[in-house]
Amino acid sequence: MHIPDGYLSPQTAGGMWALVVPAWYWAGHKVKSTLSSRQAPLVAVGAAFTFVIMMFNIPLPGGTTGHAVGGTILAVAIGPWAAVIAITVALVIQAVFFGDGGILALGANCFNIAFILPVTGYFTYRLLAKGAAPGSSRRWLAAGIGAWAGLNLAAFFTAVEFGLQGELFKAADGSALYSPYGLSAAIPAMMLPHLLVVGTIEAVMTSMIYVFLMRTNSILLENYAGLKAAATGNFRLKPLIVGIVLLLVCAPLGLLATGTAWGEWGTNDIQKEIGYVPEGMQRFASRWKGFLPEYALPKSDEVAAGETLDASKSEAPISMAGVWKSTPAYLISGALGLLLVSGMVLMGVRLLTGKSPNKERLG
Repeated sequence: MHIPDGYLSPQTAGGMWALVVPAWYWAGHKVKSTLSSRQAPLVAVGAAFTFVIMMFNIPLPGGTTGHAVGGTILAVAIGPWAAVIAITVALVIQAVFFGDGGILALGANCFNIAFILPVTGYFTYRLLAKGAAPGSSRRWLAAGIGAWAGLNLAAFFTAVEFGLQGELFKAADGSALYSPYGLSAAIPAMMLPHLLVVGTIEAVMTSMIYVFLMRTNSILLENYAGLKAAATGNFRLKPLIVGIVLLLVCAPLGLLATGTAWGEWGTNDIQKEIGYVPEGMQRFASRWKGFLPEYALPKSDEVAAGETLDASKSEAPISMAGVWKSTPAYLISGALGLLLVSGMVLMGVRLLTGKSPNKERLG
């Protein structure tokens, strides 16, 4: 769902920025009024979690890939508005440092992934879990359903944004200027894999993590009560940090997934797909590739040879030997990303909250 630059018209991209800025303002206001600076490490860990989860590529039918986000379980644990801030920072780092998602399209990506997904997932969870006893199976089932709903609604918004380009923005000869796919193509292409595969994986992962938290840090799952407990030292942060490190170590397994996520193709792939590169896409695509494009180290042998360390961008299947060769760069990039994301969120939340005392109402 990371929209690259060149797929959206400047009008659409600008409109999405106009939508997401008020969401950021409200999220910052809620974080400032409901959290204390002592909760900043918890929010930072949550941001690191969603960053590393998005490094796992999932093979999909048709030779494309997708990825989970973890936005709903993050919203359940730290609150939906803190989750908006955390996921936004992860998306910014992905775009700026690793070229994962466009800079002009960052407003759209943040609106879809950092706002629609966690807020929808959280309130779906609250609705379905209302009245359920702590620790009941209805709660972790509700979290999974909320995750499925949040991810798919975010995918739907993305599909509509893609599809509107093909419907509204055409050259004089009728060719596409930006994304070449209309709504009739974009919606099924985006939604079927997310409804059937990616959303299911997101739901199962969310339910499993919910059960894990229920057994190790159940205070987090009691309607924000966990945030107050974290400030008083009752929350166990170490198991979550260990879990994130283990996820990072396993992240290179995502390199085994070949193909590129639908709607994230480069201009060469678009040329092969439709026979030409839309004029607007050619103008805006690849203006910024990141400091470490595709989570690869600069001046490595693979990059120098014009190859990629990210198997999700490669057409040819990657062998286990290729995975081992690419793993160091992927791990180093991931570790750097985790440090940047967690550090920025830690500082940001502390600046927002200052030395504010714990609040009784954390919703």
